[in-house]
Amino acid sequence: MPENVSLIRNRTEVGQGRAWGSGAGARPAWVVMVLASVLIFTSVVDVLGNVLVIISVLRNRKLRNAGNAFVVSLAFADLLVVCYPYPLVLHGMLHSGWLPGEMECKVSGFLMGASVIGSIFNITAIAINRYCFICQANTYEKIYGRAGTLVLLMLVWVLTAIAILPNLALGSLTYDPRVYSCTFSQTTSAGYTIAVVTVHFLLPIAVVTFCYLRIWVLVLRVRRRVTTDVRPRLRPSELRHFLTMFVVFVLFAVCWAPLNLIGLAVAVDPPHVAPMVPDWLFVVSYFMAYFNSCLNAVVYGLLNQNFRREYRRILLSLCKPRLFLQETSRGGTERSNKQSPGNNNNDDQPKANTI
Repeated sequence: MPENVSLIRNRTEVGQGRAWGSGAGARPAWVVMVLASVLIFTSVVDVLGNVLVIISVLRNRKLRNAGNAFVVSLAFADLLVVCYPYPLVLHGMLHSGWLPGEMECKVSGFLMGASVIGSIFNITAIAINRYCFICQANTYEKIYGRAGTLVLLMLVWVLTAIAILPNLALGSLTYDPRVYSCTFSQTTSAGYTIAVVTVHFLLPIAVVTFCYLRIWVLVLRVRRRVTTDVRPRLRPSELRHFLTMFVVFVLFAVCWAPLNLIGLAVAVDPPHVAPMVPDWLFVVSYFMAYFNSCLNAVVYGLLNQNFRREYRRILLSLCKPRLFLQETSRGGTERSNKQSPGNNNNDDQPKANTI
């Protein structure tokens, strides 16, 4: 225990003595202010956006379906980092180092990892859900009932826990002064770093890419009238929802790819490659990853008409708390039920999928 605390303090002291991209002097105040501003903005949008997502699905019956169950789970994963890790990161920025103890460091790193892994596993589950819904109608009906959806949600988070636990055993969750955060150390073990990048990023990305490529092929075949044996529910609303989730996937891949590529490069020869990675590149890649946690809810609002409409209702209802409580107590926004099915995104799924 004392050795670990000493390690944290030593890394903090080293971090305070580093210049931005060099090895001498303190990090410029304007750099710290920019990073703190990005983190504060990310945190505020993360909380507001993902809370809106969760409330929207709870309030609107048409949004309560199997596909959006994983959307809510993804929103929960994004909120994990705001409840504990981000405030400690901001605290580290303002105090030029890590002041809490080792336990806080481990908890922060664990929640950070759970959020990241939970996000990519939920994005993978969403892609599989979309693939089954659009390309495998019979399979979808059998798997994504209420019980099946709950089992799959539990499986996502059980796999997330299994994936993050080895970090505690190996002691790879340590404080990194470059990003003021307790996080996964890419230099702990070359083999483990490669395994982490493969299992937590490359493999899920491959599964998601396969699912979405199959959907795109089917969409193009339908557009070109190459095939007619396609499920009748392949409507424009479903294609718009698919596009929404595809954008969520692309943004995640773009935001997290730089950090994972750096991890793979470091894993080749940690003692020699790690010092060659510029601080500015590592910090930028890390804050790109941070920023991803606030993007999903914004994408839903921009591309999904139902979520955008429900966002507006919720925000307007906050001005009239009584109206908000009345609509919520009814178990859904009734007015949306009067709209035609053709105007809904991801709302045309069978009633058996309502959860």
